[in-house]
Amino acid sequence: MVASEPVSLLFLCTALLLLRGSFVHSQGLQIGFYDSYPCDAEDIVRSTVEQYYDRDATIAPALLRLHFHDCFVQGCDASVLISGASSERSAPQNFGLRGFEVIDDAKSQLEAVCPGVVSCADILALAARDAVDLTGGPSWSVPLGRRDGRISLASGASALPSPADPVSVQRQKFADQGLSDHDLVTLVGAHTIGQTDCQFFSYRLFNFTATGNADPVQNWAFLPQLRALCPPGGDPGRRVALDKDSPGAFDVSFIKSVRDGNAVLESDQRLWSDAATQGAVQKYAGNVRGLLGLRFAYEFPRAMVRMSSVAVKTGGQGEARRRCSRIN
Repeated sequence: MVASEPVSLLFLCTALLLLRGSFVHSQGLQIGFYDSYPCDAEDIVRSTVEQYYDRDATIAPALLRLHFHDCFVQGCDASVLISGASSERSAPQNFGLRGFEVIDDAKSQLEAVCPGVVSCADILALAARDAVDLTGGPSWSVPLGRRDGRISLASGASALPSPADPVSVQRQKFADQGLSDHDLVTLVGAHTIGQTDCQFFSYRLFNFTATGNADPVQNWAFLPQLRALCPPGGDPGRRVALDKDSPGAFDVSFIKSVRDGNAVLESDQRLWSDAATQGAVQKYAGNVRGLLGLRFAYEFPRAMVRMSSVAVKTGGQGEARRRCSRIN
């Protein structure tokens, strides 16, 4: 085992260097889809994300979450961006979504140079990649060519995972999108730069399941800190980092927290106690020394490409919206 470790590290390092061009796609998407247009699409999205990130670093997890919420409802078709009283955007599961202005800004710039060409769905996928890269995570080549959907219904948001979902429900929701248990753990690793509100986990801190005590799997050394942030009668909307050790950096410390009982959300913590997901957590959490989670840095982009290809619309199946908040 010891003798094989250098070989494994060499393989991972080599694989990371190849990520930018290694994905062959079967969903009608392709890397460099806009290269024949005078748009500089990827550069415009990148510069726009950078401008907003420089003013507010919390926009990075917001953009990543926005892309995730889009893909889990009707596929990655930017339907979450459509405004309306009964659209996805208005669903309770999507309350608190942010980053719409970043996508709108990039879209308006692209419309000025290439009207009707670059889809809002592709902008979302690129912005999510750039958000990870800006926070110190891996970068990757994004297969492009998505078309924007014309339907957006709040009722579809029931497909989204919930902070209180047991692992069995999480696994089913991911499986419904063609994603594996391993993808579940890998993509939840994005919580390394995420935040949540006290209202979504404070029930774990004081009277879990009416026992008068905290959730027994919660690390009791971390519990006083959480209780101080979210006391009884406190602000339910107070924002709390999901990664207690390095909340602004895209790394594997969040997954280590899951292993050690320091996850904030119940749905995250249960990944360690369930036999179907524990192995993937251990694989990543045990890889925090040396080159700082190369395995996670290698596998996260691959999982993102799979997720961002869920039920995509291509060719004549959709449109490239002129404004991301409404169909043409």
